[in-house]
Amino acid sequence: MKGLGARALKEWLPPAALFVVAVVGWQQAVNVFDIQRFLLPRPTAIFASWHEQWGELWSAGWYTFQEALWGFAVGCGAGIAVALVLARWRPLGTALMPYAIAANAVPIIAFAPIANAWFGIDQGSKIAIAAVLCFFPVMINVLRGLTSVHPSSLELMRSYAAGNFAVFRKVRVPNSLPYLFSSLKVASVLAMIGAIVGEYFGGALTSLGIQIKSAAALFNFETAWAAIIVACILGIAFYLAVSLAEKLAMRIYPARGAQ
Repeated sequence: MKGLGARALKEWLPPAALFVVAVVGWQQAVNVFDIQRFLLPRPTAIFASWHEQWGELWSAGWYTFQEALWGFAVGCGAGIAVALVLARWRPLGTALMPYAIAANAVPIIAFAPIANAWFGIDQGSKIAIAAVLCFFPVMINVLRGLTSVHPSSLELMRSYAAGNFAVFRKVRVPNSLPYLFSSLKVASVLAMIGAIVGEYFGGALTSLGIQIKSAAALFNFETAWAAIIVACILGIAFYLAVSLAEKLAMRIYPARGAQ
């Protein structure tokens, strides 16, 4: 336990120290250079606004986080399913990959108004936007993990007369896990971005994107920055949850693969 605590302290102490230095430097820079509040409010003013509107901001954050979470689940689930199909039928994957890359190159800000027209301005369109953002990185990375197995591993399984399902379960799936969780960590961030960007084009008044947009339009920049901080906290928590799931999965699957 002592070793675990020391390792956690070693990992978290540098980021925490850097955060403190950045906030203090930010506060001093605003004071010294007389930076206007519409350009960069003081951290103390942002914290005061965050404290005063705690309930409203976290309610809006939870509303937006639900959109991101559902979009994450739908997009990542679809990406994994499509990757499994394309790994099984490689010519189909080769044919579809250029179209997947082209679709992934479309800026999400261009897709957001179309999603609102298709799914309405409620949560459905924000979930769709988050799902689209999550789908492509997960699909491409999982497909790479499933297909980049070392030939010697496949030859060993064939020597045991293993079927395709056994090869997938014993070799391809464990090999794809690092690729999967790398893409899931990226997708956890993209889901929050997609949900908030989608809300800029219309959404519930209780959503975080609308809160940021409305506060900035009313020159209430401290509240806008406080809402951004809430989004950052939720995004970091989402990322850490995926990282924890990765650690648990990587402990289980190697043992299964050795059976």
